[in-house]
Amino acid sequence: MAPTADQTFVQKACAYITRGDRELLVFTGPGHDGYQIPKGTVEPGESPREAVFREIAEESGLGAVSGVTHLTSDLWERRESRWYARHFFHADIHEPRDRWTHVVTGEGEEAGEPFEFKWVPIQNESEFALSLDDYVHLVSPDRGRGTPRVTAHAD
Repeated sequence: MAPTADQTFVQKACAYITRGDRELLVFTGPGHDGYQIPKGTVEPGESPREAVFREIAEESGLGAVSGVTHLTSDLWERRESRWYARHFFHADIHEPRDRWTHVVTGEGEEAGEPFEFKWVPIQNESEFALSLDDYVHLVSPDRGRGTPRVTAHAD
């Protein structure tokens, strides 16, 4: 089912940040069960690409991210009448820390919340919140880089 005119539609930018070709950056934080990745709402006048850089900095504290590529976009229904246009990006970085806590900056609901970051294997069996692992396979070392595509599905 696709969104209709009377349903809420929100743009989200999501970041798969990898270290080498085997580890994915995830965090745990309040409000959701399972791993999360840096992500957030695209603000008015902002492109999804601009939003992903901002969200990475606000949620993880990582400011020197480059080489960001768009992987895919989809339409995802979180609950009835609440649709998200999710834009997934990938960046590979060199980060020496294995774990850290970052207090979220910015003006969103999560500002001031501590997020606990760590690296996990790209291919793992862990549960991700909000179906955020839907496209992890696009950064898998045996997959290569994906061709951007658009899909629609409900959760």
